[in-house]
Amino acid sequence: MIDLEPKSQTSFYQSVQDYFDKAAQHTNLHPGLLEQIKACNAVYQVHFPVKVGNEYRVIEAYRVQHSHHRTPTKGGIRFSNHVNREEVMALATLMTYKCAIVDVPFGGAKGGVKVNPWEFTPGQLEKLTRRYTSELIRRNMIGPSVDVPAPDYGTGSREMAWIYDTYRTFNGDDIDAAGCVTGKPVNQHGIRGRTEATGRGVFYGMREACNQADDMKKLGLTPGIAGKKIVVQGLGNVGSYSAIISQDEGDAIIVGVGEVEGAIYSENGIDIHELLKYRKEHGSILGFPGATSLDKNERSKVLEMECDILVPAALENQITMANAHKIKAKIIAEAANGPITSMAEEVLLKNGVMILPDLYLNAGGVTVSYFEWLKNLSHMRFGRMEKRFNQRTYQGLVEMVEKLTGKSISEQEKKMIARGAEEIDLVRSGLEETMITAYQQIREIKKRKRKIEDLRTAAFVSAINKISSDYLSLGIFP
Repeated sequence: MIDLEPKSQTSFYQSVQDYFDKAAQHTNLHPGLLEQIKACNAVYQVHFPVKVGNEYRVIEAYRVQHSHHRTPTKGGIRFSNHVNREEVMALATLMTYKCAIVDVPFGGAKGGVKVNPWEFTPGQLEKLTRRYTSELIRRNMIGPSVDVPAPDYGTGSREMAWIYDTYRTFNGDDIDAAGCVTGKPVNQHGIRGRTEATGRGVFYGMREACNQADDMKKLGLTPGIAGKKIVVQGLGNVGSYSAIISQDEGDAIIVGVGEVEGAIYSENGIDIHELLKYRKEHGSILGFPGATSLDKNERSKVLEMECDILVPAALENQITMANAHKIKAKIIAEAANGPITSMAEEVLLKNGVMILPDLYLNAGGVTVSYFEWLKNLSHMRFGRMEKRFNQRTYQGLVEMVEKLTGKSISEQEKKMIARGAEEIDLVRSGLEETMITAYQQIREIKKRKRKIEDLRTAAFVSAINKISSDYLSLGIFP
């Protein structure tokens, strides 16, 4: 992941609030209701000691629950030296709006532990993770019906397994204990497709946006994602899967990639599989055959490369007033949280750039986390009930067509046509439906309200309206 040390004075949290205020003007909601939707309901900060070698280190950590209009609250836990109160508040706030946009029935939350995870051994990380979890358990800030964490920057399925095991130790009689956290390993009540979920959601969102012929015509682009030149900033989980799926399933061309060690560019395209293999072998993307390399001091130029779609998949505040006017992409797909400051966005919009906002585009992770949570509560994997029935039904149809036509197909073709859906197929199908439906809702709001000129404002309006419906149903506001 990359941190370009942005020069803008607009903080991540302030940018999120600015976006909210801009969208709130397009609603007719009570000011008190808008203030309630905007505010963080609960902010928990804790310091706890962890033994590292022969020393004790005091760790700073947070859990923020932004909104309780729906419960449980939901949001990842990040391990990073950059973690602070405002960052976690901003991420929790975005989670509320993400969940609303994709119709996932959670309130938003987020957690952060101020550490560099790569400085710790696996054993030390386990101690740290379990201690953080016990702090959340002690304050009743974790549980399948209370607050459900997930992976984020610096964490993964391993840490989620530790969280689950710690929660289960304290709550041995909770039959739904597996639902206390998502992003777990598949063999620890996780779900297939969770690891790729955010990146796959980014692909589905980009593809749906590119399929709108009218919108592409305004940008001077042809419809469809095939052939589009893409630059990706960050080759972590989200960036790598966004690139892989765009290349393999969308026939897009990856022309540029940026990482912490530098950036590379090739107008003819970069095979992302070969690049990931090269980086694993050499510890760097620099020197990749057939590509021009830019060293660490020039890595920020990855954002300014010639392309159709720029995918910032690193950290927040990457495009600021310092570099917004240098962006050449016609579409910016926010795979990361908050990569564009609110001030920089104004510059980009004036320059005619289409921005696919983070609160929509990277909601694939929480969508599939929702599927995992449902799986944990139902105690049954997806596809178990219907797979064989559907397979036999399709097989019967194939045999009937063969009989009626007097023609036959190969056994391999029969298996492909008559195959029943596996869990991974259902997860991907559900995610695709979610991203397509959410984009159409956002686009419809933008078309209907003529004063709304950008997709982010439309997305915020969509989220605010859905959240307000929950509050109004309680009779708290007029």
